[in-house]
Amino acid sequence: MLRITDRPRPDGVTLVLEGRLAGPWVDELTRCWAALLPTHDARTIRVELDAVTFVDAAGRALLRAMHERGAVLEASGGMNRLLLDEITDRRP
Repeated sequence: MLRITDRPRPDGVTLVLEGRLAGPWVDELTRCWAALLPTHDARTIRVELDAVTFVDAAGRALLRAMHERGAVLEASGGMNRLLLDEITDRRP
């Protein structure tokens, strides 16, 4: 299960993800992302991954596509920080 919460900010919106980004939940995040794009520039969308517990290959592909389109992916530490480094090609 994946919980997606959108939090408006003065300069955009933050999508807070909690749970597993896998299977049908990848499609749900895709729908949320697509719904935001008509009203927000992709660079004003932040995706917070601190509470994500698992990401499958399709979820990784979606996060990479969002990043390549301009979304800012955030994680404060641990495995999710390593995941973001991999997705955004910031590996040491």
